[in-house]
Amino acid sequence: MSSLKRSLIQLHVFVFLAGLTAPLGNLIQLNGLYIVFYRILLTVLALSPIYLLHQQPNKVSLKEKGWLMFIGVLISIHWVCFYGSIKLANVSVALVCISCVGLFTAILEPLLFKTKFIWSELLIGLLSLIGILFIFQFDIQFRTGILVGLVSALFASIFTIFNKRLTAQYTTQTIQTFEMLGGLGFLAVVIFGMNQYQNATFLLPTKSDWFWLIILSLVCTVLANHLMLSALKKISAFTLNVSLNLEPVYGIIIAIILFQEHKQMGKGFFIGMSLIAISVMLQMLRVMHQQKTK
Repeated sequence: MSSLKRSLIQLHVFVFLAGLTAPLGNLIQLNGLYIVFYRILLTVLALSPIYLLHQQPNKVSLKEKGWLMFIGVLISIHWVCFYGSIKLANVSVALVCISCVGLFTAILEPLLFKTKFIWSELLIGLLSLIGILFIFQFDIQFRTGILVGLVSALFASIFTIFNKRLTAQYTTQTIQTFEMLGGLGFLAVVIFGMNQYQNATFLLPTKSDWFWLIILSLVCTVLANHLMLSALKKISAFTLNVSLNLEPVYGIIIAIILFQEHKQMGKGFFIGMSLIAISVMLQMLRVMHQQKTK
């Protein structure tokens, strides 16, 4: 099997696991902030031994560790907004908002790294945004959830662009470990500050919450992130982000089966989903054409 085909398989499995995170988040009774805190805590506990056994011979400098941990902060904000969108709207709406990651990437990557804009990427990403606007216009009860979901997509785009630059320098274990440590430290400070300000107590998961959190952490975070970072060694950040538009397909099918969410949706949702599906197909055709012409 060629390295490119292996990367595409890894990408597809990663996208499926990414789609599974939303239904799992809906099953967990905690709010978005605590879901992400426990998800990252369990992930760090799983990753630390792996990192210590497989760390690179050349040690990571303090500055580089700080940069990786900063990216972890971005990831944690993305996740908090993502689960916040689920709680404010539902699984399907939160997943659909992720489709705007491709558009944000097409805009931000050239701005951050002083490269040329690729207009085909912008147009494909814009098609996803139009799909979101259809849902926003017709399903007004989900507007707050959509706005929070779009913030989640923005942060997802930023940290994916940065991660693409790091995969050539560090092992996946190194990247994951320090990013998760950064996210954990950031959320611990946020939760402590909020509890002090509101005079609130620290929330603990129920037994069923622990079960879903373990699956969310070990399968949908440790394994999924390893697959994603490995795939990024051979594919572009934009291809990854547009491929993530398949995430709503998997997640929404699961949400329909588990939560009957299709009964909550109006015509705007299905029009928007159709436009997003077209954007996914266009990007896949574009990538295949590029590979044939090389």
